[in-house]
Amino acid sequence: MSRPRANLTATVIGTVDPSGLARFYADLLGWEIRRDGPGWATVRDPEGGPGLSFQFEPHHRHPVWPGHGRPEEQQMMMHLDIEVQDLAEASALAVSLGGAVAEFQPQDDVIVHYDPAGHPFCLWVATGE
Repeated sequence: MSRPRANLTATVIGTVDPSGLARFYADLLGWEIRRDGPGWATVRDPEGGPGLSFQFEPHHRHPVWPGHGRPEEQQMMMHLDIEVQDLAEASALAVSLGGAVAEFQPQDDVIVHYDPAGHPFCLWVATGE
């Protein structure tokens, strides 16, 4: 049996504000907003590759990270890793765009943030290892 062709086109993130979250990531990554309509927005790297899409989720709750195992907590289902050249500069940009630095920071070469919808994402610098 042959394998049908499949291409990953985007990671979809739930939020109560797809347009706002698309603007946040477009500004953070230097990407373009390709679609911004009711209930759905997409951003893409102008140089190509998979992008990010944002879907309206009316009952979205901020995930808890790190989790404490409590049944009432919304578990983190995924996070984005974003490599940057200057960690302090990229962190300041993320905060200026509406992100927040997480209280718990497990590594020295990574800064965990929350986007405006509460999704964790990591800014990191390659250490050459």
